[in-house]
Parts: sequence; C-alpha cells; structure tokens
Amino acid sequence: MFIDIHVHPAFYDPINGDEAVEEMRHSALDIHKNGTAPLEHIFNQMRCAGLDRLCLLPEDYTTELGRPVVTNEEVKALVDLAPDKFIGFASVDPFLPDAAQRLEHAFGDLGLKGLKLHPSRQHFYPCYERLNAVYDVCEAYKKPIIFHSGLSWEPNTLTKYSRPTEFEELAATRPGLKICLAHFGWPWVQETAMLMLKYPNVYADTGILYFDNAWEFYRRVFTQDLPATWIDRSLRHQVMFGSNNPRFEQIRMADAIGKLGFRESTLELIKGENAIEFLGGL
Repeated sequence: MFIDIHVHPAFYDPINGDEAVEEMRHSALDIHKNGTAPLEHIFNQMRCAGLDRLCLLPEDYTTELGRPVVTNEEVKALVDLAPDKFIGFASVDPFLPDAAQRLEHAFGDLGLKGLKLHPSRQHFYPCYERLNAVYDVCEAYKKPIIFHSGLSWEPNTLTKYSRPTEFEELAATRPGLKICLAHFGWPWVQETAMLMLKYPNVYADTGILYFDNAWEFYRRVFTQDLPATWIDRSLRHQVMFGSNNPRFEQIRMADAIGKLGFRESTLELIKGENAIEFLGGL
C-alpha cells in the first residue's frame, strides 16, 4: 500500500462547478497555471506514481476569506466518489466560536479521518489556549492532526507560527494525540528530527521540494541535512510519504524517495505502513 498523506484537492473537477470559487482557490493558494482535473486524470497520476491512496486535505480560512478554500463537505463528496482511493481530512478555522462543534460534525457525521491546520496561514501558535477545545475533540475521536510546518508558499503566511519547536509543548502535554509536521518542518528539518526522537507521537511527511529537482532536493535533505541512517535506524516509524500535490508532482517525488538508499523495510514504512498507523487504520 502506497499512500500520499498530503494532497490538496482544490482543483478537482467535481467540486469546481462555480467559476468564482475556482478563481478564489487559485488566488488563495497562489497556484495559477493548472486548471481543474477530472478524476480520471487524478487516477492516472496515481497509477504513474504507483500510489494507491491519497489523503485529501481541505483548508478553512474563513476568518480571512469569508469561507473555506475547500470545505469538509466537499472532501466528503470526493471520498464518496472514490472511497477506495481517497482518505478525507477535515479543516476548521480555530478563530470561529463553533470550531469544535464543526469538527465534531466532520468526524461524527462526515466520517473524516483527521484534522488539517495551517498555523502560518491561520495565524496561531500551536499552544494557543483557544485550540484546546479542538484538540479535545481530536483526542475524544482518536483522530490525528496534520499541521503545516516550516516554509509556506501561500500568501498571508508567517513562518514564525510553524517553526517545529513551537509544537513541542503540544507534543509533550498531549502524548496521546498524533501530530504530523508537514513538509518535515523545512528548513528546520533537524528540529523536526529532534522532536520525533523525543516524542513518539510526532510524525513528519516528505512534502518538501523548494529548490532543484525532486531527486537532488531529497538527496540533500534526507542524506545530508539529515543523515540517511537517522531515518533508517531511528525515525523509520514516524516518516510518511507526502507530495503536497498539486504544488509538486507526485511521480517525481515517489521516484526519488526510492533512490535514497533506505532499507526496503524502511521504504515500506514510509510509503504506507506509517500512514496507516498514524490514521489508526484505513
């Protein structure tokens, strides 16, 4: 089982019948060159990359934009169209007074599998007290959280909110809550590795590609910035494959991850087994 834990479905054709909404998504995410993609195209991309499942992540920036970029209901609709291929996450705007209730609806009624939050874009530190009610819901439903961490290409983002060390208090005080630091917290990948070493409830995904091509960038990050032995020996149960598609191409990243010299058993963990554990099963 090969799972991409980090995919944004903002431009999937079934949820883009409104041209104004589609244009809002291009502007909100600062992604302009691609059009909408029919599901047949998405499935072909998956085949080319060898992927079996995609984890679809919405974005709720209601405080900023007046509505989510992609709603939880839209993610649910996509999952219903291809339940054998899509895994749906929820998003909430933590500044809305009913954020916790919205998340309960997403988990209890929509059946979504986890929560995606973007501190840099939503402008909060992970230990903000206002997040406690949201974290309580995740713990009650035994659902994980994927946090954006490190650099973001999106507009209106402040990286200070997403530096990996900002997540330590959350990891320490809620050891039963599984959290993923997306993008491996780049450029602070060693900070991310430190947290993973110290806290078994901290995971990271590989959705990083900011310079060079996928192979060159992965080789730099996962064999030099982080010695390959750190992952192959110590962190192998906490790393998950993620692409951050559509910003980055899945096929190139899926190919590059297999060329880093990890043991085959480590690759199997990164490609799918760790994601299944993180999600609490499929």
